[in-house]
Amino acid sequence: MRIYDDIFSSRLMLGTARYPSPQILRQAILASGAEIVTVSLRREAAGERAGQKFWDLIRETGVKVLPNTAGCHSVREAVTTAEMAREVFGTNWIKLEVIGDADTLQPDLFGLVEATRILSAEGFQVLAYTTEDLVAADRLVEAGAQVLMPWGSPIGSARGLNNVYGLRAMRARFPDLTLIVDAGIGVPSHAARAMELGYDGVLLSSAVALAGDPVAMARAFRLSVEAGRLAFEADPLLPRDMAEPSTPVLGRAMLGGAVSS
Repeated sequence: MRIYDDIFSSRLMLGTARYPSPQILRQAILASGAEIVTVSLRREAAGERAGQKFWDLIRETGVKVLPNTAGCHSVREAVTTAEMAREVFGTNWIKLEVIGDADTLQPDLFGLVEATRILSAEGFQVLAYTTEDLVAADRLVEAGAQVLMPWGSPIGSARGLNNVYGLRAMRARFPDLTLIVDAGIGVPSHAARAMELGYDGVLLSSAVALAGDPVAMARAFRLSVEAGRLAFEADPLLPRDMAEPSTPVLGRAMLGGAVSS
């Protein structure tokens, strides 16, 4: 999986929020095989999020940190949070979120494009959290984003891929762009389906953190992402409207007819 100039062997990215304990978070990261984790930096609590124990834990796992602008509802707030994140984390990477609806947490696509343009001009490498809207995707790429992260369904909903047609169309429109399904993934089969569509990776958080056994679930998602990618690369059989026998009919025994003497 390519993220700007970096290549990763794992196609699974993991969030770090809402785990029962720091130790379980660490075990889940290792079980998932993820090489990238996301970390929220809220403007009003930047100092607390940089607690020494938390960063020691992240460093122990050897993963790369992807800061995000979760909870930002305006362009100004998202840009300011991204600029703070670069200072705290020492990276130009930013998972850019500009939320437009409080109930669905759907991205504000207009604000997202504007914030992408501003941050790209400042040297950020933007990973844009968006919908499957192709027009918005075109604008985001024009604004400088080289990684798009369309939602599968609303954040935390666990509904999986609500619009498979739209996700398939986005993959077809941008065959060479890094596309990562983000949000709404609830069970490993959802992640496998995203990978079977040809997506480069999957980002999930609550599906692991809030599972009864986060470590076991992290491993399950690791296997499902690997299986889905292998299936995509194996060129799977396409759906048909009619049956097609797996056993050839030519040469089969003909039974029940009259026997002549």
